[in-house]
Amino acid sequence: MTDMTTTPEGGHEPLPSTPGATRRGGGDPASRGRTTIADGVVEKIAGLAARDVVGVHAMGSGLARTFGAVRDRVPGGGKSVTRGVRAEVGEVQTALDLEIVVEYGVAIADVARAVRENVIAAVERMTGLEVVEVNIAVSDVKLPEEEDEEPEPRIH
Repeated sequence: MTDMTTTPEGGHEPLPSTPGATRRGGGDPASRGRTTIADGVVEKIAGLAARDVVGVHAMGSGLARTFGAVRDRVPGGGKSVTRGVRAEVGEVQTALDLEIVVEYGVAIADVARAVRENVIAAVERMTGLEVVEVNIAVSDVKLPEEEDEEPEPRIH
């Protein structure tokens, strides 16, 4: 219990602490420890944010997407939201490399700008890290008549 004194206005306030008294807590709760964020966490956030942009067909190179499609069909394999995303995470900053496939007909520069803005906003809001760069490599264009690169299911 904290000792209180009465103010001239009739309110109460804590007594000034005496030298040598032990105080619990030691200051601002936010400064009592470290928070570390794994590269994979930032990669997931960035991957989801990039996929939200109109004009992005897929993430990753053709080979990575083919392997990913096979892995997605394996029970427990799950969809890889980090496909096509690589993050380097420091204590206060992060840098990202994204590989995307765009839809035919979109302005690639506009899609890249929108991806960059969406990824930076999502990563900075959710992690508190400063995004110092988002490098985007456009590895392919999805043509309207192309089939998705997913193997046919073996069991119907």
